[in-house]
Amino acid sequence: MVYVFLADGFEEIEALTPVDLLRRAGVEVKTVSIYPDRKNVTGARGVGVMADITIGDADTGKADIIVLPGGMPGTVNLLECKTLMDMVDSQNERGKRIAAICAAPARILGSKGLLRGKTATCYPGLEDLMDGATPVIKTVVTDGNITTSRGLGTAVDFACELITLLCGKEKSDEIRSSVVA
Repeated sequence: MVYVFLADGFEEIEALTPVDLLRRAGVEVKTVSIYPDRKNVTGARGVGVMADITIGDADTGKADIIVLPGGMPGTVNLLECKTLMDMVDSQNERGKRIAAICAAPARILGSKGLLRGKTATCYPGLEDLMDGATPVIKTVVTDGNITTSRGLGTAVDFACELITLLCGKEKSDEIRSSVVA
């Protein structure tokens, strides 16, 4: 199970590209509204999305990957959700996978100290917020249980990396080819 968490102001492509490509690969994916009383979430460009479930229904103990999209103020809204941050901490403590793209690696994982000693990437200009990480300029980086990516333009690479981690390189290459990426 992969959970993609959504907060008002999320970057639509960074959230929905992984959902789409992971589902094409046969992975069970749930979009999760961080708001306990509503599934409707509005992206940074005004695109409304009806999440599959709300945060109260997310059982991250069963999550293979927690995905944190970027976007502003979406990233800040994710960070301010205590329930989600507790889930992220628990996922990390269990050594389970966490994936973040754009501002989320720096603003969320960096601020929580989850990148210390790891190689990571993020949206250009936010590298100083990745506390203790070795920042690199790559489209996607996996170091241990953490996968990071730079932004909207790297969303397909990010999604394909998650497919590789869950289903293998052959399936990832098949999906990449099928969408002409």
